[in-house]
Amino acid sequence: MLSAMASRLFAKSTSLLRNHAKIAGLVPLKYRYGPIQLRYAGTVVPGQGNSSIVDSLPDTANEVEVSEELTTAGAPSELANGIENNYEAETTRDWSTSYYGLSAQPFSKEAAEILQSPLNPMDIEIKPDGLIYLPEIKYRRILNKAFGPGGWGLAPRSETNVGPKIVSREYALVCLGRLVAVSRGEQEYFDPAGIATATEACKSNALMRCCKDLGVASELWDPRFIREFKTKYCVEVFAENVTTKKKYGKHPHDDNIATDLAFDRKKLWRRKDQPKFDYPWKE
Repeated sequence: MLSAMASRLFAKSTSLLRNHAKIAGLVPLKYRYGPIQLRYAGTVVPGQGNSSIVDSLPDTANEVEVSEELTTAGAPSELANGIENNYEAETTRDWSTSYYGLSAQPFSKEAAEILQSPLNPMDIEIKPDGLIYLPEIKYRRILNKAFGPGGWGLAPRSETNVGPKIVSREYALVCLGRLVAVSRGEQEYFDPAGIATATEACKSNALMRCCKDLGVASELWDPRFIREFKTKYCVEVFAENVTTKKKYGKHPHDDNIATDLAFDRKKLWRRKDQPKFDYPWKE
């Protein structure tokens, strides 16, 4: 009898346990153990009574080995201040009086080869009076190739001096933040309306003169090169002024006679590969 009663109690308890398991399976996990979490959250003080609770996230900063150089000289604020100070020094430097960087060190080998490379004879021009020259735009192209656009510039070192017939001003050639050369440019003008154009030409003339210190187009100041170039690439011809119908130049019998006589003729220079003179001088 007792065994039969025990069997019924065991079966009843097993049924209850199965029903509880089914009910529990319908309840979300966060609600099943919610009361336990709330009890611990409300009763446990961090660091007291429960050593298994983590009070804070682990800090691994102390485990990283930092170079002493970085900690002493590489602080971002110090680097930023250094860059800012250098920028301010560059932008506030007065190139009208400064000689900063003059002969401090040579430029790179690549830049030096570009600056001192021989001229292409096709780039050289000659004036009617026989003076050979390199157009100013070609000086700028050489500097742009050697230092890059924006890597060089002309800084005025004086006010523009406007005389009765000539404009002049002193300029400094600055390359990569260093003074390279100082020269005074000049340009003639014949009418006050042309002063602005003469001022720009004055700047180009100063650039040409400053470039001599860098070795740019140095052949143009070599007497032997000038003679050989004119012999090979240029020709001297007689020309008549079609506006006056007079021929100017050397006297046919005496070179010492003044050249303003009507029977004189004028000899003009031009490149052999250029067309003949047409106006106002005609061959």
